[in-house]
Amino acid sequence: MYDLAVVGQGYVGLPLAIESSQVGLKVIGIDIDLDVVRNLNRGISHIEDVSDNALKIVLEKNKFSASNDYSLLRQARIIAVCVPTPLDQDRNPDLTFINNAIKNVADNLQSGALVVIESTIEPGFTRNQAYPLLSKGGSSKTSFKLAYSPERIDPRNKRWNLKNTPKLVAGLTPEALAEAKNFYSKFVKEIHSCESLEVAETAKLLENTFRLVNISFINEFSEFCTKLDVNIKEVINAASTKPYGYLPFYPSPGAGGHCIPVDPIYLLNKARNIGAPTQFIKLADEVNLRRPYYLATQVENYLETLLEKRILVIGVSYKPDVADTRETPVSSLITALRDKGAYVDWHDELVKKWNGETSSEITDNYDLAVLATKHSNLNLENLKNTPVLTSYGSIL
Repeated sequence: MYDLAVVGQGYVGLPLAIESSQVGLKVIGIDIDLDVVRNLNRGISHIEDVSDNALKIVLEKNKFSASNDYSLLRQARIIAVCVPTPLDQDRNPDLTFINNAIKNVADNLQSGALVVIESTIEPGFTRNQAYPLLSKGGSSKTSFKLAYSPERIDPRNKRWNLKNTPKLVAGLTPEALAEAKNFYSKFVKEIHSCESLEVAETAKLLENTFRLVNISFINEFSEFCTKLDVNIKEVINAASTKPYGYLPFYPSPGAGGHCIPVDPIYLLNKARNIGAPTQFIKLADEVNLRRPYYLATQVENYLETLLEKRILVIGVSYKPDVADTRETPVSSLITALRDKGAYVDWHDELVKKWNGETSSEITDNYDLAVLATKHSNLNLENLKNTPVLTSYGSIL
């Protein structure tokens, strides 16, 4: 028997599984990727926030194991669903992973089990889609409880982690809420109960839409400062001295990752369905998508032409010190540079291989380098006198 089964062993699911096993729960991690399953059972982590040593300790204590066998869920009294909810090729919500996961959960539920969804979804999904799917499952004709608790994972954040980040929890019933709170309180310091599933679902979308809006705003504002020939860093530092009513954001190639550029689209999709206005969020999305092309234009302006110029893009993951390239704006940046005739290589020793290409060495054999994602272990000395465009849109 398992105290907990975690469906999805990525940036959300694996930390949840390991934290739970570290407090004494017996945990099974379910993932459809056989390579991930094999490596986890060998003590090899693919997530930066979970060390190999931490993984090996819970393996040795027989508190954690991984499998691709959904039938093992029949032995779990709590099941957490932590699968991706990305965008499809047309940038619409793609519910394929979560719908498949929930159907598999439904077919393998034991009576009285608690199901907690952590994946980001639009308001109403847990009540109106997940619950009916679970109720129709082969083994779901017996009773089960359903809760929603949105993930708040920020990879490589040294201050905020799963333990000290307040956890939002909502239940379909008071019993589900109580059981979910009891579960999370074993390893999370602060639990906040939401009055409904929809409050928790919407709060998650608000959090990351807030970030997208402000990231898009500061990127656009930095372009204004560039035209004005004013140092954006100094402007932000000056504004940050105000002790109230201001929160600093910093220019970048754009927002990437599995949350910030994705979650607002789930909000937009729901807004369209209910006829709510969304102009502000649409604009933020448009500005974010435009940002990499602005940086490509800055490169072109500096070099006067990009035709047959050699460019090295440094850092292709969506944020420093992670290997995650989901929704990375650097992809659009490289495409834009190549479309303008440049020969583009990229360097990222964390990512190593990406889009059928391999990380290149940092050398001075380039006309210009673009510092897109600044990992902490970067050594730029080999660039020598090569000019460098920063994510602020200025030349070092």
